[in-house]
This record gives sequence, C-alpha cells and structure tokens, in this order.
Amino acid sequence: MALLGFSQASVAAQIAKMPIAGQTNPRSAAVFERGSILVKLYAPRSKDLQTPHTRDELYFVASGRGRFFCDGKTSDFGPGDMLFVAAGLEHRFLDFTDDTAIWVVFYGPEGGEK
Repeated sequence: MALLGFSQASVAAQIAKMPIAGQTNPRSAAVFERGSILVKLYAPRSKDLQTPHTRDELYFVASGRGRFFCDGKTSDFGPGDMLFVAAGLEHRFLDFTDDTAIWVVFYGPEGGEK
C-alpha cells in the first residue's frame, strides 16, 4: 500500500494559534481535514459552551482532568482517555483544569453512523 500523505500536529503549536483568552471563545483550532475526517484541538477555558454536533466524534484527552457529561451521565476524565459521543447528543466538559487540551475527531456522515 502506497503512502498517500503525512500530517503532524502538536498540542503546543495548536494552542499558540488560538485566540488570546478573553478575545474570543471557544478555544478550538482545526488541525487536519481529509474526506469525512476533521481533527481539531479543543482547549476550553473556564466553561465549555459547546452544543450537540451533527456528526459522530471521538475525544482524545492530551492533558488536563475533569468531568465529562454526556447523554445524562457524568464521568471523570484524564490524560490518555478516549471519549465517544454519537451525533446529536448533549455533552460538555465540566470542572476541568486550566491545562485541558483535547484532540477532537469528527467523522462520518451528517446524523452519525448507523
């Protein structure tokens, strides 16, 4: 199988590209896009204001700790954790530390995979 391409991104480089705290919110940066995949780095500060998304998503916690609310349930998260959220579900990060940085992978069709 031939190598079709390569991409690399670091948490520090992506955070450096984000708006300065207080100028805008949310704190996210698009990192990579190919086909149905969109990768972002999300580094919320003080409060997570996100709303349900139209596609399935995976969160990979790079740094920070806190609690994650999804579909009526709350669980703790920390570095190295992976969280899955189906399209359309209410979810948010709660009580997270200031160093929280999360890779977000959106994928698949609008409305999520069946």
